[in-house]
Amino acid sequence: MAADKKTEAKTDQAKGKVKEAAGRAVGNERLTAEGRADQTKGDARHAKEKIKDVFND
Repeated sequence: MAADKKTEAKTDQAKGKVKEAAGRAVGNERLTAEGRADQTKGDARHAKEKIKDVFND
């Protein structure tokens, strides 16, 4: 189950990077901000899963 959550985190991070790059390419500030938000969400999920791993070992 933890692997699924880590995969979701990586997906959010990747999706955010793509959105941010697309937003910058077309000059869309909203899309750029959404991309950054998705990356932050992915980073938070990833950190949470790392902490869970530490305490489960």
